[in-house]
Amino acid sequence: MLNFIYYPVSWILWFWHKAFGLALGNDNGLAWALSVVFLVFTLRLVLYWPFVKQVRTTRQMQQLQPKIKELQKKYKNDRQKMAVEMQKLQKEHGFNPLMGCLPVLAQVPVFIGLYHVLRSFNRVGSTSGFAGIGHSGGMSAYANAHTANYAFGVADVQSFLRARIFGAPISAAITTPKSQMEAFADYGGIPELSHMIAVAVPLMLIAGLATHFNARASVARQRATGVSVDPTGMGGGGSPSPMGPNQAELMNKLALYVFPLGVIVGGPFLPIAILLYWVSNNIWTFAQQHIVFKQIEKEDEHKKQEALERRAQNAPKPGAKPDTRRKRGPAVTDASVDATADGSDTPVDAAVTDDSTASKNGTGQSKNGTAPSKNGTAKSGKSTASSGKSTGQGNRKRSGNRGRPNQKRRR
Repeated sequence: MLNFIYYPVSWILWFWHKAFGLALGNDNGLAWALSVVFLVFTLRLVLYWPFVKQVRTTRQMQQLQPKIKELQKKYKNDRQKMAVEMQKLQKEHGFNPLMGCLPVLAQVPVFIGLYHVLRSFNRVGSTSGFAGIGHSGGMSAYANAHTANYAFGVADVQSFLRARIFGAPISAAITTPKSQMEAFADYGGIPELSHMIAVAVPLMLIAGLATHFNARASVARQRATGVSVDPTGMGGGGSPSPMGPNQAELMNKLALYVFPLGVIVGGPFLPIAILLYWVSNNIWTFAQQHIVFKQIEKEDEHKKQEALERRAQNAPKPGAKPDTRRKRGPAVTDASVDATADGSDTPVDAAVTDDSTASKNGTGQSKNGTAPSKNGTAKSGKSTASSGKSTGQGNRKRSGNRGRPNQKRRR
């Protein structure tokens, strides 16, 4: 049913085994162990850029914490409305909370696939596995050694059964039944329990401690910066959580103590290869978080320096007054406004232009050239503006009988 997971995992494992087998030998236990380790590294390398993107987005969302708290306070009695507003806020800023879970969710199928493929190297006896995962079909030792396992051929299956790490096969667990140990009888002999304990117990302790220290580093970073980054050690991103402080503290305690203890307690039931998977995954997580956060902190510091330099360039020099002058448009005179209001046919711009032209020529004459001005000179634009309404009236057409009331018309 899950062959779409089992085959890709087995092909990646097969590739790395062939690569290390060229240098160490196909039956070498170290070659098989390194193939498991580099299977983890391959997956984590694929998930590297989603992790970096999520960390950057989370640091940006840290600035939105006041708005998130405001929404929580405003809609504390309406959970549905608060969820809608939170989704709207996330959409406006291009934030996807599922990105924080992507590295963890992507590793779950790989973990399941690796567990099933490793269990399928030893199908002697009949075991149901967990929820059908790791189920063995009850083969005999001979049939098991001569049956392919997904991407691995018969020769690869027999090579895997012969491989040992300090006398322990990597596909076996401390609690593996004796009936299944018969699969190794013709290929290196049945392993001793003391060898299994000597290899598995140190790996269990290292895996538990690595999980604890990764969680510790993540919690410390979360308290310092407000950014959470997968305290479980699986390498996931984080996001500003709508949980209250009590719930967040509970999750931190679970990550610090319960999860590492679970690895140690559950270690005897896990194959040695799965313990290798867990240890290598935590090693990658620790290194990745250190490198990524250090790089992002350098970028943030560089951006701050650039902002300070721009501010210093825009600031006035010492002792110089800031330039507060505003650009002024062309002044509009009262005379121009009055002339337009009185219904004069001459536009405002034309009137101003005529006045300025007259002042340049030194004399102002009437339209027909026969009536010079009273003083023989035209007033400047400034005096025209100060004359107000009287100047506007001077532009009107004079009545024909004005000033000659006693004169008779000549025929």
